[in-house]
Amino acid sequence: MENRQYRSGFVTLVGRPNVGKSTLMNHLIGQKIAITSNKPQTTRNRIQTVYTDGRGQIVFLDTPGIHRAKNRLGEYMVKTAESTLKDVDAVLWLVEPSTFIGAGERHILEQLKRCKKPVILVINKIDTVKKEAVAEAMGAYAKEMDFAQIVPVSALRSNNTDTLLDCIFQYLPYGEPFYDEDTVTDQPRRQIAAEMIREKALRCLEEEIPHGVAVAIDRMEFGEKLVNIDATIFCEKDSHKGIIIGKGGSMLKRIGSQARRDIEDMLEEKVNLQLWVKVKKDWRDSDFMLKNFGYRQDGN
Repeated sequence: MENRQYRSGFVTLVGRPNVGKSTLMNHLIGQKIAITSNKPQTTRNRIQTVYTDGRGQIVFLDTPGIHRAKNRLGEYMVKTAESTLKDVDAVLWLVEPSTFIGAGERHILEQLKRCKKPVILVINKIDTVKKEAVAEAMGAYAKEMDFAQIVPVSALRSNNTDTLLDCIFQYLPYGEPFYDEDTVTDQPRRQIAAEMIREKALRCLEEEIPHGVAVAIDRMEFGEKLVNIDATIFCEKDSHKGIIIGKGGSMLKRIGSQARRDIEDMLEEKVNLQLWVKVKKDWRDSDFMLKNFGYRQDGN
């Protein structure tokens, strides 16, 4: 018999790169799972996280930003984001608080009109503009499509995120939860640790390097008092390797110490993190290397 008190379903977050999808998801579930940075295309895989309360359960799918692909990795990311629209009960489309609707947004609009799912427009970063600008942006987008609802938020400051959760639950079907109430993500701890290291590399390194960086966890060993983790940062050029290591290993130490703190918070244990750097030329155009780094080509 259907449970009419409890709602449970899947919701995807879509939007152009760098609109704050991962930041919003982390705030909604109350824990850092998806990495964030101010560089576009930070999220590469589909990341599944779970929010559970007395009303029900929302399984969020954070996807890579939809953009014009320049290599095989880019193609994989766009395919992953677009294929997710078929698998969900509702869609959150994140946009900036602007009346300008550019080519990137119009490309997403076309897909959302075809997907036949309730679309909640989330106008993010409302803390960066005046209230009048938020109202104007809501009006401009409302002319483009019949949205289920339009909700202005600040993901960074958690403004109006409770209202957004209320809104999401309205569009989920009645039913039992998919995960137990303690589950926060389907991501293996090794994968989250690798992403946390990549996030620190993104934040510390120069503009041209981050997109050419991938991280592999070589060893994660749980001892009585310490978790030993060995990880390799891969880059595409010898010159990049030198920059990642830094003078006297200074940059690598900086990346490592920042990542270690996040990993310790996640695991709730002390961590000994050892990092290495290797060059794999043009890995972003290699199907073998993409699969090796966990970017599966089937859209899952």
